[in-house]
Amino acid sequence: MRSAEDTLRGVREHISPSLGMLYAINGMDAVEATGDGALVSLSDGRDAVDFGSYAVTLLGHRHPAVTAAVAAELGRMPTSTRVLANPATAALADRLTGYLDPGRLTRAWFGLNGCDAVEAALKLARAHTGRTRVVAVEGAYHGKSLGALAATWSERYRAPVRGLLGGVTHVPVDVGALDAAFADGDVAAVIFEPVQGEGGVRPLPSEFLDALVARAREAGAFVVADEIQTGLRRCGERSLAVAAGLRPDAVLLGKALGGGVLPLSAMVATEEFHRPLARDPFLHTTTFSGHPLCAAAGAAALEAVEEHAADGADLAERVERGLAELCARHPGLLRGARGRGLLWGLEAASPAAAGDLLMELGQRGLLLSPCLGEPEVLRLLPPLVTTPAQLDRAWQVLDEAAAKITPDLAVSGTAG
Repeated sequence: MRSAEDTLRGVREHISPSLGMLYAINGMDAVEATGDGALVSLSDGRDAVDFGSYAVTLLGHRHPAVTAAVAAELGRMPTSTRVLANPATAALADRLTGYLDPGRLTRAWFGLNGCDAVEAALKLARAHTGRTRVVAVEGAYHGKSLGALAATWSERYRAPVRGLLGGVTHVPVDVGALDAAFADGDVAAVIFEPVQGEGGVRPLPSEFLDALVARAREAGAFVVADEIQTGLRRCGERSLAVAAGLRPDAVLLGKALGGGVLPLSAMVATEEFHRPLARDPFLHTTTFSGHPLCAAAGAAALEAVEEHAADGADLAERVERGLAELCARHPGLLRGARGRGLLWGLEAASPAAAGDLLMELGQRGLLLSPCLGEPEVLRLLPPLVTTPAQLDRAWQVLDEAAAKITPDLAVSGTAG
């Protein structure tokens, strides 16, 4: 196995010097070695509870059903000719179109990451309607490829390429702002996250989403629910938009869809929305769309998620209760927690305090994901397979780390 020293040197010299430095600080010069469930083992023998991984490990690391399905497919057909039908890809399409909204969301398209699914959806909406404009929500994060970045709100990501972006109107979370957004009547689609993840873990109010969807219908625009982070029971439901009765024309899935083992995303859509691809399947393609190993992982992941759904509901209640107690014990550092299911944002008093807390947590054995668009917020993303003992350990680490941070003196990297 490659040493921690060589790993960090490789990152510094060939990927990013600043990233190599950050990894070294976070791991105290150790690197990740193995993963098992909600635990990650480090190269120096320590381990950490993983409540981060940017929502990928909903089933934890190396879920046995997912790894077994991938191993079986590896022994059969690990890649596809793309000129012949592949059974694993077709099986996932069958399973996924019956999973979210059977009989309505009946078409699927597969990618490898969230940007792939967003790009496909925005392209299809424009191809179908002949219109170019998309309405997105302030605070949204839909990815960083150029098409997806146009719908992403964060100035941090948009500023370097602003002249290349266009065609998207961002509206505040305010029903009264919708009139102006739709006034020109040229909207191809609206896109939204039911809970904004990167944007600070902010659930969008139901009255706003109802109004947004209603205006889209009046305008003849399609409705796209980006559930790349919130779907697959991360927030309790298979799809929050479907469960809320919003009847989206497309639901986008990713992150956890590959079972924490392989990269996989999907657009699951109505016949109407998918029609341009039905007419010309080569209108939007990628080399690894529907990759057999990824498809095998996805089908196994859907089954495993349903097997753990009841565990997730119980875990979500305990997480919400624990976060409320934690904030009450550390009111100077923690302004509060918000979220849904197994997606929660813990808001610190400042970005610097959040950075110091994140570092302190990692060094004590708890991994969280920062919200780069709202740097004062840390994301807690517990896997469905988290054990009671692991959750107790997380609370202890959070409590001890929070006690070490002095909010008014916090300067990222200097806590403790």
